[in-house]
Amino acid sequence: MKRKVIMATGLVLLFLLLTVLSACTPATGDTSLKGRHVGYSWQGEVEGVELADATQYIETILELDEDGIITDAKMRFFVQKDGFWITRQSGNAFVTADFSVTPTRATPGENYTPGDSMFTIYTADIMSFYAVAVNPENVTAVAIVCPVTRYLYEIRLSADTDYSRPIGEMTIGSGLLVPTVRTSGSGLIRPDDWDSLADKSIVNIDRWSHVVNAQGIFEGIDEASSLMDFLEAMGVEFVDGIPQPLEIKYGYFGLGGWEGNYRAIEEFLIGKNATVLTSLIDWSLPSYAGAINDQNQFGIDVESGATKTVQNSIDGISGATIRMSREGTSYQRALVDAGIITEEDVIIGRF
Repeated sequence: MKRKVIMATGLVLLFLLLTVLSACTPATGDTSLKGRHVGYSWQGEVEGVELADATQYIETILELDEDGIITDAKMRFFVQKDGFWITRQSGNAFVTADFSVTPTRATPGENYTPGDSMFTIYTADIMSFYAVAVNPENVTAVAIVCPVTRYLYEIRLSADTDYSRPIGEMTIGSGLLVPTVRTSGSGLIRPDDWDSLADKSIVNIDRWSHVVNAQGIFEGIDEASSLMDFLEAMGVEFVDGIPQPLEIKYGYFGLGGWEGNYRAIEEFLIGKNATVLTSLIDWSLPSYAGAINDQNQFGIDVESGATKTVQNSIDGISGATIRMSREGTSYQRALVDAGIITEEDVIIGRF
């Protein structure tokens, strides 16, 4: 009899405990979403490459509270180089300038060959990259990566240059803005020749060129701005109209390369409700939806009128001006890890 009383008492206590726990359960579901949740996307996934074998991948780490509010977010783009893993947004670079070299144009198109470059650049992040140096003879060397054509453009200026000249005169056709090296084959414009861009300067190659000077170090610099304005924005100092010697200085314009774009995504995410924001991209837009196949892969089998890319550098997508399909996959996989969506809901973006 005594054993039955003890068992009955235990059952009552267990019932009370379950009742209390049930009352504390958040409204978003049966379990708390609080914790760290991680997701990935990787190069070659659509070809069957496993994450463990990938040489490039994106990692998204979300910190959620009980209700799924994002309290912290981190996104990193890893690339394997010479057996080591580095992040594309590290911002580190090795840069030298050889002032004895006169830059010459690359040959664009199918038979691409690089031209002569003053610069040697090693970096994991060439997007939105610039470099500048002034030698003891006051000769200035500038390198800047065009976000539209993805070529490295170079400018070499002697000490007696008229630095009051507008940069709108520094055109490809003038020979003063020299496309020397193709940094990527995936530019929005992929020129077959330079004649079609002869009258273009670094700030007006295309309507998307606003990403150069809409924000960041070149904010406010336009075709009417002087060469002095342009160089001072990069850190060159002038005395009596002459640029002063400067060791190699480099950095990133616009949002700030990969680091700036990923920081913008992180800032966009913090404070959002992950149970509502189930994607970085609105996949219902016809131009995107038409490029999603029956395996939820984006940009592989593309319908007429659809696009293979997810990018809007005018307004940004989720805070960033970069192509977002890869980042969107990684974010969604973090939501899968949290149990908010399932793997079947993930759109596998082009890497």
